[in-house]
Amino acid sequence: MIKKGILLIVLFAIILMSCSVESLQITSPDDNIVVSFQLSPKDGAFSYVVKFKEKAVIDTSYIGFDFKNMPSLNKGFKAVVKKTETINETWQMPWGEQLNVVNNYTEVTVQLEEIADLKRKVNVIFRVYNDGVGFRYDFPEQENLKEVLITEEKTEFNLTEDYKTFWIPGDWDIYEHLYSTTKLSEIDALNYKVNGALAQTSIPENAVNTPVTLVGKDGLHLSFHEAALVDYAGMTLKVDTKNLGFTSNLVGSNNTDYKVKRTAPFKTPWRTIQITDNAPDLIQSNLIVNLNEPNKLGDVSWFTPMKYTGVWWEMHLGKSSWDYGMELVDGKWKDTGKAHGKHGATTENVKRFIDFSTKNNIGGVLVEGWNTGWERWIGFEDREGVFDFVTPYPDYDLDEVTSYAKSKGIQIIMHHETSAATETYEKQQDTAYALMQKYGMHAVKSGYVGKILPKGEFHHGQYMVNQYNKAAIKAAKYEVAVNAHEPIKATGLRRTYPNIISREGLRGQEFNAWSGDGGNPPEHLPIVAFTRMLAGPIDFTPGIFNIKFNEYKDGNQVNTTLAQQLALYVVIYSPVQMAADLVEHYEANPEPLQFIKDVGVDWLETKVLHGEVGEFVTIARKERKTENWFLGSITDENSREIEVDFSFLDENQKYEAIIYKDGKNAHWNDNPLDITIEIIEVTKNSKIKFNLAAGGGLAISIKQKV
Repeated sequence: MIKKGILLIVLFAIILMSCSVESLQITSPDDNIVVSFQLSPKDGAFSYVVKFKEKAVIDTSYIGFDFKNMPSLNKGFKAVVKKTETINETWQMPWGEQLNVVNNYTEVTVQLEEIADLKRKVNVIFRVYNDGVGFRYDFPEQENLKEVLITEEKTEFNLTEDYKTFWIPGDWDIYEHLYSTTKLSEIDALNYKVNGALAQTSIPENAVNTPVTLVGKDGLHLSFHEAALVDYAGMTLKVDTKNLGFTSNLVGSNNTDYKVKRTAPFKTPWRTIQITDNAPDLIQSNLIVNLNEPNKLGDVSWFTPMKYTGVWWEMHLGKSSWDYGMELVDGKWKDTGKAHGKHGATTENVKRFIDFSTKNNIGGVLVEGWNTGWERWIGFEDREGVFDFVTPYPDYDLDEVTSYAKSKGIQIIMHHETSAATETYEKQQDTAYALMQKYGMHAVKSGYVGKILPKGEFHHGQYMVNQYNKAAIKAAKYEVAVNAHEPIKATGLRRTYPNIISREGLRGQEFNAWSGDGGNPPEHLPIVAFTRMLAGPIDFTPGIFNIKFNEYKDGNQVNTTLAQQLALYVVIYSPVQMAADLVEHYEANPEPLQFIKDVGVDWLETKVLHGEVGEFVTIARKERKTENWFLGSITDENSREIEVDFSFLDENQKYEAIIYKDGKNAHWNDNPLDITIEIIEVTKNSKIKFNLAAGGGLAISIKQKV
């Protein structure tokens, strides 16, 4: 017998699912976040409001679309709640910041339909989590909306205060800008249109790229981004400095008068709002990755997370070059006897890195500059056909190197620089990936430096979104994982396609080697941890020991201490982590090198102990397959004292902690190599204070005592 109360609930749900509604509230599982949506009785416009702990954080914000081939879709709606459900599940990452990921949310699908003659339909799907909100648009199959040419998506995020904002310009081509910290009302992205340090830049609006992170006066933290970016243009956020809001601004193309071309039925990416009342919880949020579909590749055990070395830093320092010194004769690269002798990717040099990796618990070696074409890779308008991805330079014996690496148990990481010549790369991908499969290579670093070819396209538009995604999907067929540089931003697709292992997508370590603006300031990575890192794994290339490199680049340095370079292996997550410095610099410093030898790359769980956006952050991670913990802490240009609470350790267990900390006189500029290494015993009850030097850090290796 059905009880009366249960019957009433069932009847209410049926009514709710079938009747027209003007407003509805959706609540997070912990009741802290409430999303309200409503239809305007005046004009049928659709809007939403977001509250966190009863405070409005997103005020009335409207949605809409402009099209090339039909009237705008932004008002004149009626609405029906189509579906309501609550999901609470746990899934596992094949590799990642943790093994188990809780996916717990309340979902409501609101079916909108035009009242007017066309009666076009669009569904808005809301998912409300304890750590934020995701929503997307679903265009179902319908008579009066088939081919869709979107000129602009108009999703509003209207804020309730003038937040402190950590942002980079809404550049359509590159994310390699330094972060600015201003009030929302003071954002001026157009001021960054000219930047001589960047290979290309395109900033058409006063807009910001995502993730963009905001901090309120009461400690509220918001971060705006997107998830599951597939067959759609990347989203920037146009800034309304007067009314304190963002509006979605899609990346376009100079070749079309629309920004997105789709055929119904289709779904847009998720628009995401991470909401916490403290900074550490932003990093521990899994909102972005949770909003993606489950693994579509099946077994991916052919790839193993690893640390790696390579010749890359030699090129940036100027010790070596990517190119050999060949000439293009009748459309073919020829060795005409003009080799300059500085080529880095030689058989003998790469074997030297293989030997070093073998001795130091490092699983891979990345070889950049191995293939012909580097003489014409940048600075030329016509770059199609310049590279191929199977032909080595005369001084690089692919057979010998791969055989030697295999005998030492080392993976060679392939490198595919495309010079943004997308048609050349697309035509050669099957051949290139098949070569990797032949030699047992399971990871590739791809690059897209320069302006996109065909001309008129941008790195973050729909054309390139599809290029990046299709390359990764095709690579999986050859058991190849992709680490993309000059990429479209991460949007959690690593859940669906785990072979998307990492990407650059920020101003990286290389700027420290040659940038004329002084390199990345000490605040850069404490900002990145709460912005770009929220999107997914980052290939940042830490581990520079020769911090002031006057022998190669007079006037350039890394603005860091040695202890901070070690800490980055924990703070920045990636399943591939480079030991980026030269072999000779590591061999001269065996004591700090020990941390790189020991530190993991694949984690069972992650704890963010404390931090503030742009100031400092402390993260502890437990390695999979061992009981070892590793801790990293970094700070900006300000020295500070932190207390590490070791309560994340197991009960009734003693641990040996090897501590790599800033020395008494350490300073990122004045004395960056001052480091103190000590070994102590710690337990779950231990609490220890540490001093971080200006621009400094702390790294700790924690192993159970037997």
